[in-house]
Amino acid sequence: MIINTGGRTDTVQYYTEWLLRRFEQGYVLSRNPLFPNKVTRYELDPDLVDCVVFCSKNYRPILPRLHEITDRFHSYFHYTITAYGRDIEPGVPSIEESMETLAELAGQVGRQRVAWRYDPVLLTPEYTVSRHLETFERMAQKLAPHIDRCIFSFVEMYRKLEVNLPELIPLTEEDRAALAEGLGRIAGRYGIYLQTCGTDGDFSRYGIHSSGCMTLDILGRANGVEFRTLKHRGMRQGCHCIESRDIGAYDTCLNGCKYCYANQNPQKALENARKHAPSSPLLLGCVRPEDTVIQGAQRSFLKRSKK
Repeated sequence: MIINTGGRTDTVQYYTEWLLRRFEQGYVLSRNPLFPNKVTRYELDPDLVDCVVFCSKNYRPILPRLHEITDRFHSYFHYTITAYGRDIEPGVPSIEESMETLAELAGQVGRQRVAWRYDPVLLTPEYTVSRHLETFERMAQKLAPHIDRCIFSFVEMYRKLEVNLPELIPLTEEDRAALAEGLGRIAGRYGIYLQTCGTDGDFSRYGIHSSGCMTLDILGRANGVEFRTLKHRGMRQGCHCIESRDIGAYDTCLNGCKYCYANQNPQKALENARKHAPSSPLLLGCVRPEDTVIQGAQRSFLKRSKK
């Protein structure tokens, strides 16, 4: 199985102590977001976990102790660095600081395990097509030696954005084409493998690939292991990734990104973060008397050699 640490919240940045403790103690509990009284236990054992996938906008807090996990587990890292400032991503470090941290991360785990995420791509009067392309080129030039690939997606126009990001300009087909052409051209100039994630449309004419961003092929090549050929069910519609188990919790990320789908609002995330206990096996709160705890199924995707 694949463990995902960052799909629901930025665990690495805000809950580093908890995450390291879970791996030290060898298990974690995850509450079902649809059925809150159902809790699943996963054993954090290298014989049962094929790969640990991280996704964060700031790996600085965990870098000194990251080896405690990577020394024992196969791993892969998604690092999100966009063109936006604190007006869109209030809790995220500056672009320059983020790029420096990514380079340090790659130096520690190897560039083959690090993917740069430039997403979501959105337009406002401040963040125009030309600004995206100018910023992307500056970043691509610096990050190219330290990454396995770059992944981008266009923002999903869900209703909450009308309130959280009223300055958002809906993307036209012309906008998408101009962005895709420019990103593809720049990525090609610096030898970066560029792909989309959960984005409709064929941009292959711009040198952009459309495979999943978390496939067994990517994880296997990054870690020098071979996985069985399995159907990738994806995590949502349009996703081509291998299924994984997320150990985080929604409404707990303190980055405050205005486009975020995982938080209802920053205030609720702040209130929930106060309920976090680093010693609890759950990221948010503790096991309650009315909870039902079950053992999660943990089947390996690795191809085992025949004896």
